[in-house]
Amino acid sequence: MFYNLKHNLISFLTVFILSSSELSTPFTTVNYSAKLESNDEINYRPVPFTIKDFVGFKNFLGFFESGSDYNKVNRFGYLGKYQFGKGTLNMYGVRNLINFKKNPMLQEKIFLMNVKRNKWILRREILKYSNTYMGNFYITESGIIAAAHLSGPGNVKKYLRNMCHESFNKKDANGTSISDYMKIFKGFDLKNIEMNRKPKLEKQNY
Repeated sequence: MFYNLKHNLISFLTVFILSSSELSTPFTTVNYSAKLESNDEINYRPVPFTIKDFVGFKNFLGFFESGSDYNKVNRFGYLGKYQFGKGTLNMYGVRNLINFKKNPMLQEKIFLMNVKRNKWILRREILKYSNTYMGNFYITESGIIAAAHLSGPGNVKKYLRNMCHESFNKKDANGTSISDYMKIFKGFDLKNIEMNRKPKLEKQNY
């Protein structure tokens, strides 16, 4: 059922974005809806369409991935609001998947860590391709980072370095492609998120 919702959202948003007058002016004056601080209160049911800063980005992506459901586990075993796989969680030191699913704050920390790491891995691509047209659509940093969340930074590198050729436009098991996420999540301002090659959790029993 959620797959159908996600598929319909992709179709609607892709058409909306491509026809939007914002396409030619993707960056406007940005107002921040929240500061990134370690003690920020978690919004457990975030509104998906918010101001286009990092908070808006993560809330929209979380809504798109799981309907903003921290307890979501899909049929492929991806967990939580942002639908992380076991391999990614293990890389960040998360071993207890039951605890992860029950811990919204931990899920938010892992998401931020993953964004920082993907920004570092894709730093050259972000510098070279952001704010350019390629593959008949506008590429932005947030679109690149969202696509990396979907398909992994390695696949995004290949896609961009091959001029967005369709043969490199990888899709997930639900049929969502790299280009879909680049279009849908374009234009969020992530400049206040620092890149980090090896982000780490503080030592706790995760």
